[in-house]
Amino acid sequence: MPSPTGTIHGKLPLVVWVLAAGTFLMGTTEFVIAGLLPEMAGDLGVSVSQAGLLITAFAVGMIVGGPAMALATLRLPQRRTLVLALAVFALGHVVAALSGSFTVVLVARVVTALATGAFWAVGFVIATGAAGPANSTKAVGVMMGGLTLANVIGVPIGSLAGQVTGWRGPFWALAVLAGLAAVFVGRFIPRTEQRAQVSVRAEVRALRQGRPWLALAAAVLIMGGVLAAYTYITPLLTDRAGIPAGAVPLVLIAFGIGALGGTAIGGRLGDRRPMATTITAAAATALTLLLLIPLSTGPVMAVVLIFLMALAGFTVNPVVTSMAVRSAGDAPTLTSALTTSAYNTGIAAGSAIAGMALDSSPGLTGPALVGAVFAALTLLPLTALALSGTRHRTPIVAPRSTPTCVREDASSPAPPASAPSASPSPTARTSVPATPPSTC
Repeated sequence: MPSPTGTIHGKLPLVVWVLAAGTFLMGTTEFVIAGLLPEMAGDLGVSVSQAGLLITAFAVGMIVGGPAMALATLRLPQRRTLVLALAVFALGHVVAALSGSFTVVLVARVVTALATGAFWAVGFVIATGAAGPANSTKAVGVMMGGLTLANVIGVPIGSLAGQVTGWRGPFWALAVLAGLAAVFVGRFIPRTEQRAQVSVRAEVRALRQGRPWLALAAAVLIMGGVLAAYTYITPLLTDRAGIPAGAVPLVLIAFGIGALGGTAIGGRLGDRRPMATTITAAAATALTLLLLIPLSTGPVMAVVLIFLMALAGFTVNPVVTSMAVRSAGDAPTLTSALTTSAYNTGIAAGSAIAGMALDSSPGLTGPALVGAVFAALTLLPLTALALSGTRHRTPIVAPRSTPTCVREDASSPAPPASAPSASPSPTARTSVPATPPSTC
């Protein structure tokens, strides 16, 4: 059995799977709103398009909160940061479940998003460090698999529960589960201490290269494309495809299975053929969204296209995330947070523009049209990455600011065994990876 902080026979360490469980919970809360929009709109006295702002607000909270919380908690022990994030996450759901005001629920969603951003920023750094450079994309794929599994299990169950208990039921359930997750993380994530050389200046300096920004731009556009259509998928399914409202959660399962499959494909192929994988997947996403416009009048074709949209779109995510985090080298925490911000910038922009399209002449097919444009634009930064890749190889550098593991039953850190030099040689930075970071 592998230890929480190490790999055996090429397996990912347990800590990666623990973090994936956390992303499952947070993915559920981010996307379950899509299946509850009509109920929430009626109860809170707003239109469906206004209720869609609850998704946009969550995305905006993560855009701002991810980098801000990453820097604010930079010197805190990573396990404490994760536990505090889950506690705030639970509190935000309690406030929303108790309120009858759309404004209060909206603010609670932003606060919840801040906590989610902090969890993701630290979680990606722990996961990639624990897996080592050779398996970093695979580790990111597993973590993001928790997010996509939320669409297979969490979102449909939340939607079904919302139809039975009202939309507040899933919010109470998420608050309880977040409390349990805090206990679970406190038990299984090793206690760490941040090294003294971690600094805001080093984190910002790591962003001076161009390739991370191209990867982040691709993340913005592909997620904006998929979520533009997904945010308003319920009215498309019920009013255009003729699917009964009670069957919508089953369609969300199809979307989630596609997203999970895409994440697995991207995690498996991303380390070997990153550009071929992402360019092909982005083009397929744009084509699928375009086909959704004329072919969504029948239930079977609508479900098939929604599955394919998720499969193609989510293939891009783990690849560009891993590329961005690895290219940050010595200071990955801020870049990790910016990947979360990038995805949620896409979600916010895509869902907001899709909401306007829904209320305009394209009507129910407007969100799919917006999504197709976003997905097509993803090809621009991906093509630039591919062209620059012929001249530049993204360095995979062990972070200098890796956390020092502390045994739970020890009063002080165990001395490292034959630790490498604190400053890898230039050769180690540009040819073979430096000694893998501490896998705590």
